Amino acid sequence: MSDDSQAATPSSNATAPAAAPPAMVDPKLLELLVCPLTKTTLRYDREANELVSEKARLAFPIRDGIPIMLVDEARQLDDASA
Repeated sequence: MSDDSQAATPSSNATAPAAAPPAMVDPKLLELLVCPLTKTTLRYDREANELVSEKARLAFPIRDGIPIMLVDEARQLDDASA
């Protein structure tokens, strides 16, 4: 009787998939979205894959093509990021 338990486990040589390039955010969606804190328009930062509220000094992440518009999830901008 052979031990098949090792065949069912993923290989230890497997590497995590490379991060896919950020997907383009629909321009029409950008027109509709506003900062939940200040209600001002957002700027799309393609390199960081974030929506930036200059007034609130917050950057909202985009995960799997979905903007996460929660203040608790946003990154605080420092002066160098502006």
